[in-house]
Amino acid sequence: MSLRYSDEQRLLADSARDFLADCSPVSAQRRLRDEASALGFSAQLWSDAVALGWSAVPFPEALGGLEFGCKGLGPLFEAMGRNLSAMPLLSSVVLAGSLVHLAGNTAQQTRWLHALIGGEQRLALALEEHSRHEPQRIAVQALPNEQGYRLHGEKFWVVDGLGADAYVVAARTAGQPGDSSGISLFLVPADAPGLTVSALPMIDSRNSARLQMDQVQVSHEALLGNEGEGWHALDSALDRGRVCLAAELLGMAGQLFDTTLEYLKTRVQFDTRIGTFQVLQHRAAQMYIDLALSRSALMAALASLDDDSLDTRTRARLVSLAKWKAGDTAIKVANEAVQMHGGIGVTDELDVGLYLKRVRVAQSCLGDRDFHCQRYASNT
Repeated sequence: MSLRYSDEQRLLADSARDFLADCSPVSAQRRLRDEASALGFSAQLWSDAVALGWSAVPFPEALGGLEFGCKGLGPLFEAMGRNLSAMPLLSSVVLAGSLVHLAGNTAQQTRWLHALIGGEQRLALALEEHSRHEPQRIAVQALPNEQGYRLHGEKFWVVDGLGADAYVVAARTAGQPGDSSGISLFLVPADAPGLTVSALPMIDSRNSARLQMDQVQVSHEALLGNEGEGWHALDSALDRGRVCLAAELLGMAGQLFDTTLEYLKTRVQFDTRIGTFQVLQHRAAQMYIDLALSRSALMAALASLDDDSLDTRTRARLVSLAKWKAGDTAIKVANEAVQMHGGIGVTDELDVGLYLKRVRVAQSCLGDRDFHCQRYASNT
């Protein structure tokens, strides 16, 4: 297991850094927020990213992908984190796209993966039903009938749910909430009768939606994989998403650290640069250590996603370790950045506050620190 990016992945990292610095600086996210953009991202930026092949990175060549491996997603999300760049790479490609790849049949893969990779259409994963991430506590029911299945219930916090062309909905066909068995996955068109999609505002100004399904009828062909056996594919896709979020969190923490370090070098108080104060040096050194530990955990988790020799429990531990450590570090660094900048750190004049808000949301998405501590312990 290599804990370094390959030469090709480093080239991808350089390309992503330059592309986003030019086309999606932090000021672009600030503008989207001020304009109250419903999509929460620039359609042109997403089109340009698709043209660069970002949407094809994790998929095999036989399905139109680049077969660059899940590890190839790491540099992209790190660069997105550094620039606060918003695009549906996580929702449409990493989460929903992975489910179509892992659970879908040939017809479903041909229909959707080519459209996702080409950027013509978007999918979003409708999973959450509670205030916190509890992927097995699915209560939305999918009742079989002659025409297929009828879905009823609500989903919250659907990432990039507004404007999606269809949704991968996790619903229960058997068992009780909390059971891993009995979970099924369905492709539900956005224009399905009985489906209502509404905005669910977040503090990071990103696209988040609420889905209300009132006896939504789908055909037998809408089922991804076998009935009641969707958990394995769902858990695998969620792990991919968790590691990508960890990479984004590390990117944000790294940028905040660099910004704060520069401020310590230039800010003068009592006729002295505050970076010479030993207590601030110690706090900066601790941030550096946490960033280094987070990177090690992230690289191990990225490598585990492409390592078929690892068992499920080992991979789950590595993924949860990375998501916990990256989230914990990002929150600590964001808090320190605010503290070291002083009162101006919480004003809208600086970008620090924008990073702080996104860090809070990304840390909670697909499992917060408490969730992943518990998940790590349960897989030892």
